[in-house]
Amino acid sequence: MKQLWLFFGLVMVVSFAVLGWIGVRIYQEVPPLIDQVVTTEGQIAIDKGEIQAGQNVWQSLGGMEVGSVWGHGSYVAPDWTADWLHREAVFILDHWAQDDFKSDFAELDGEQQAQLSGRLAESMRTNSYDPSTGTITVDPIRAEAFQSNLEHYSEVFSKGNSDYAIHAGAVTDPERLKQLSAFFFWTSWAASTNRPGDHVTYTNNWPYEPLVGNRATGDAVVWTGVSIIMLLAGISAMAWWYASRRSDEEEPLAPETDPLGQWEATPSQQATIKYFWVVSAMILLQMLLGVVTAHYGVEGDGFYGFPLSEWLPYSVTRTWHIQIGLFWIATAWLAAGLFIGPLVSEQEPKGQRLGVNILFLALLLVVAGSLAGEWLSVQNKLSDTMSFYFGHQGYEYVDLGRVWQLALFAGLLLWLFLMIRVLLPALRKEGEQKQLVALLAVSTTAIALFYGAGLTWGQHTHLSIVEYWRWWVVHLWVEGFFEVFATTVIAFIFMRLNLIRPGIAAAAALLSATIFLSGGIIGTCHHLYFSGTPTVALAWGSVFSALEVVPLVLVGFDATEDLRRSKTTQWVRHYKWPIYFFISVAFWNMIGAGLFGFMINPPIALYYMQGLNTTPLHGHAALFGVYGMLGIGLMLICLRVLIPGVEWKEGLLRFSFWALNGGLMAMCVLSLLPVGLMQTSASVEHGYWYARSSDFMQSPLMQNLRWMRVPGDTLFFLGAVALVVFVAGLKTGHSFRKQQLQSTSNPS
Repeated sequence: MKQLWLFFGLVMVVSFAVLGWIGVRIYQEVPPLIDQVVTTEGQIAIDKGEIQAGQNVWQSLGGMEVGSVWGHGSYVAPDWTADWLHREAVFILDHWAQDDFKSDFAELDGEQQAQLSGRLAESMRTNSYDPSTGTITVDPIRAEAFQSNLEHYSEVFSKGNSDYAIHAGAVTDPERLKQLSAFFFWTSWAASTNRPGDHVTYTNNWPYEPLVGNRATGDAVVWTGVSIIMLLAGISAMAWWYASRRSDEEEPLAPETDPLGQWEATPSQQATIKYFWVVSAMILLQMLLGVVTAHYGVEGDGFYGFPLSEWLPYSVTRTWHIQIGLFWIATAWLAAGLFIGPLVSEQEPKGQRLGVNILFLALLLVVAGSLAGEWLSVQNKLSDTMSFYFGHQGYEYVDLGRVWQLALFAGLLLWLFLMIRVLLPALRKEGEQKQLVALLAVSTTAIALFYGAGLTWGQHTHLSIVEYWRWWVVHLWVEGFFEVFATTVIAFIFMRLNLIRPGIAAAAALLSATIFLSGGIIGTCHHLYFSGTPTVALAWGSVFSALEVVPLVLVGFDATEDLRRSKTTQWVRHYKWPIYFFISVAFWNMIGAGLFGFMINPPIALYYMQGLNTTPLHGHAALFGVYGMLGIGLMLICLRVLIPGVEWKEGLLRFSFWALNGGLMAMCVLSLLPVGLMQTSASVEHGYWYARSSDFMQSPLMQNLRWMRVPGDTLFFLGAVALVVFVAGLKTGHSFRKQQLQSTSNPS
């Protein structure tokens, strides 16, 4: 174990050193924030402060929940970077074509188009930024193009656009509309302007736009090849190691009776039950919002004719859908930690119940306050500054205002305090279990502290810097240390049931955490290929994100072991459905995180796919399939241990399990996958802007494919309803086989 701990520590130190070094390079080489845009004739197109103010306008109206920027965000509206760049390019080319050939650009022959496109690429890719004045100088035609785009976006955001699911009145103030357009211009300028002394743009030539010479770089191709080689090498090494270790494993014979059969819930464990009622309610609410959000893709201004967008526009429903999903998953995991704590130490500190109740109230405050603030922000009830602090920050997955972020961070610190104080007695005891408890304490500490990465940016922080730290939260916090925490908790559950030896459980959990983090920490950079970051982020991110997939290809072995354990004795079968949800986690880890994740992670693939429906394909399969199923499994195992001697009626759970998994799979393969692949084809053939355009997305075929989400979504929703009804039945007693023990099932 000592060697494993040293290996774990070495991976942590080296990985964070590399990630920190990449962060320093990003700080040094971000696209400059322009003060002014002036023409060669001295006309001011964009004045001082308008770009940064425009970023705040974009944030307050929903930010990444209304289209995307640099490929990050939602998928119904266009990517504003690509859309602005294409519109600007077409405006200039048409203007030149009329001047030179008295015709529109599209009607010219190939030689004439190539001549004008080459001229445009030379003009737009030349870096005219003067760092001494903070000014870029452009040709007068680009100022005219800016005014043309300003008129277009003013109409989109003031009058609304059903194809984009943007409601009327999203932004109406002319000054704010110009600021918003200035921000879009800047993101497009960074995407089409070469870095000083280089031949690629600040975004590594993303998006693909042949009109301005934006094509995939050699680095994207080379590092894709290297990442695939690393993936194959990692899988080979992992398979070799896994085969060699299995013969050495010895597991104890399952005891004749449930080791937790006589467990009596402590006061703090009883206090966690209310968390699971709230989790169930949020699951149902998230599913309802998901149905509405998906429907906005085909009917952007209503819900089957009802003008729902007037009260709940797409940007609000999508924000709430994501935020509530994160809230219920995190709540289930935090509650599971609080519930399992007394099982670990077999005692409870004084006042633990009070702390659990205070934390519950704090979480309710954060959930209600942040959701209300986001609605007020999108409905223009808050100023841009107030929106940042109390409303909508505009950054996907961390949309909640800064005040609510701080409150959530304080809640996590309280959770950490409650967890450590209940784990301390077990940490002081010698024995094999101590190693597993130590890893649980480490992962608990990391979960509480790493959310603090979301507090590193301010209202006016550079977008590239925000992206660097945002993915610390989304990738490292959610996908990293929560994964370690979950692995440890599951190992402890099987150990506590005497289905696996403490030493084996601790070693397996520690090794799994080490292997996952060895790729996962530096692999965070695979989200940053085209976010105004230097090539170093692309190189390191591509290689190490490939290594993230390595442990996922063998999770099936662990899943089969879990399945075997669930059938060893009669009493173990009482834990069948929680274990089945753990098994589904392994499946979706392999499919959602592994297969669908690696499909888009290599640089050359992501160059064409970023922000297409291949992204929500990976997102739904990985976020709900892995973390959602795991949250449900943890909730069920806690509820099972709460009253271990009573048998459950399994009909609703059986239907819920298969409906949730079957519905998720149908959603992926019937709609998200074909839509994403067709978008990818359009992106490669015509340019990224076209794959996100309403001309393509509103075509009959694409609309039919979007409607194909209905069967999977319906089945998925019914599975969620069945789960909620079952959990409610544990409170009323209707989910128990032995009704005479109903009084036992109602702990206060």
